[in-house]
Amino acid sequence: MTGELRIGLVGGGRLAELGYLPAAEAACGVRLVAVAEPDPARRDRIAGLAGGIAAHPDAGSLLAAGGLDGLVLASPAPAHLADAGLAAAAGLPVLVEKPPAPDSHGAAELAALSPAPRIAFNRRFDPRLVALRAAVPAGAEVTLDLELGYRRQGWGAYAVADDALLDLGPHLIDLARWITGAEVTGVEEAVLTHEHAEFRLRLGAAEARLRCATDRPHREQFTVHTRGGGLLGRVRHGGLAAAVIGRLRPGRPNPLVATLTAQLEAYGRAIRGVPETVLGTASDGVAVMHAVEAVRACAVGAAGGQVTAAGG
Repeated sequence: MTGELRIGLVGGGRLAELGYLPAAEAACGVRLVAVAEPDPARRDRIAGLAGGIAAHPDAGSLLAAGGLDGLVLASPAPAHLADAGLAAAAGLPVLVEKPPAPDSHGAAELAALSPAPRIAFNRRFDPRLVALRAAVPAGAEVTLDLELGYRRQGWGAYAVADDALLDLGPHLIDLARWITGAEVTGVEEAVLTHEHAEFRLRLGAAEARLRCATDRPHREQFTVHTRGGGLLGRVRHGGLAAAVIGRLRPGRPNPLVATLTAQLEAYGRAIRGVPETVLGTASDGVAVMHAVEAVRACAVGAAGGQVTAAGG
């Protein structure tokens, strides 16, 4: 393939508006040419913000119009499998936002499609997290403390009201797997409410303490220690100080847009057949959703939250 790849976007929510639109404009090698969104007002708004691109009421209409090299699904998780199936039938590679599906069964069905979709774990493209991962020796006995929170009401999501575990947990679980290079083998001490999730994962010789919340100011903190307590690395985003600086310097780069931009560029390279090891795979999505279900089982005291299947 030569020239810019033509990408369609399904979903006209806040992630599309605040993330994918500016990311697609900044990304090299890809160009957003069409959007699908069932809500007419949001559909027209997204199409207008993107410079008057083609607008469709659903993925089927978008795909029927043709002219695409790839498709990004930024719609609610229950819609992913059907839309990804339509794209696979058309021979199009798909990038699916997290969570890939509401449960591991749906994630496995996604993984069975051909071509198999890629999963949008965009925090893998944060340069500081890439450096943190590089500082962790493979198979090391380390402890990860990973925290992610935001105020859902302030974000202004249109339709999605997933609990904190399904909303933010997939990012944290994927980061724990990606940083350590190990699969989740068990879950302990899980406490869940709709707005909060706190749990501990076993990943081979490593362990990870994960916390997420959807009712607090934006804050991301990722720390890795040796078992002896030595600090291997720490990455922080958000918090009160960052919010103040953001108001004083409104033109500062947006980390969300930066990681989505890098992810779209990686997706474009994958479409062209270039090996992309950072980009999430469908089997990563299956592994993450198995871990999500193990956390839920642990929270109700079932079988100690054992993880019975994992992806690569």
